[in-house]
Amino acid sequence: GLETKQAMVDKIRSCVDKYPRLFVFSVDNMRNTHFKQIREQWKEHSIFFMGKNRVMSLALGRTEEEEYNDKLHRVSKLLRNQRGLLFTSQNEENVVEFFDEHAENDFLRTGGIAEDTVELEAGPMTQFSHAIEPQLRKLGMPTELKKGVVTLMQNYTVCKEGDRLTSEQAQILKLLGHQQAKFKLNMIALWSREEGDFKMLREDFQLTEMEEDEENDDDNEL
Repeated sequence: GLETKQAMVDKIRSCVDKYPRLFVFSVDNMRNTHFKQIREQWKEHSIFFMGKNRVMSLALGRTEEEEYNDKLHRVSKLLRNQRGLLFTSQNEENVVEFFDEHAENDFLRTGGIAEDTVELEAGPMTQFSHAIEPQLRKLGMPTELKKGVVTLMQNYTVCKEGDRLTSEQAQILKLLGHQQAKFKLNMIALWSREEGDFKMLREDFQLTEMEEDEENDDDNEL
């Protein structure tokens, strides 16, 4: 609702006034559990905002005339898709070093892109109990029970590198314990209040002209 949005605008602007640095980040393979752990780890000196790009842009200012502080409209231009804001008292070196090194392994979901080819050889699959065999067969695997042991009757390719996973492929990889996803935050830009400076940390995340036009069209709908 309107009151919730206004509260978020006010909170973001108070963070602009409070914290010396503001990072824009993107997220690979968003997982709420991992993100909550990061929030908890950084709560003493930092605060994260994510999920309401248009409201965050409104708080910061979407144009040079509207911006809440110098150069914040450049931050707003980067807010799209799975991106968020990190307000922090930590210096640039500490933030960049931590998030460059920090990643959490997880399972790919339906629609995720396979990073590896996973091939299984025919034969006993002793890691599975007999009770799971019907589920494996239902997922498309050529399995049977042989003397109570789940057995793959022929070589089977679960996925190939670059495949966009179906629901069945994602479930099979999870059952196999095969983690191809990495939850990771990428720091892509930095705004410093004290220096009044903005800089890109990852130029490959800069909006193209076409994307900026699309963003402006979206803004006009608000």
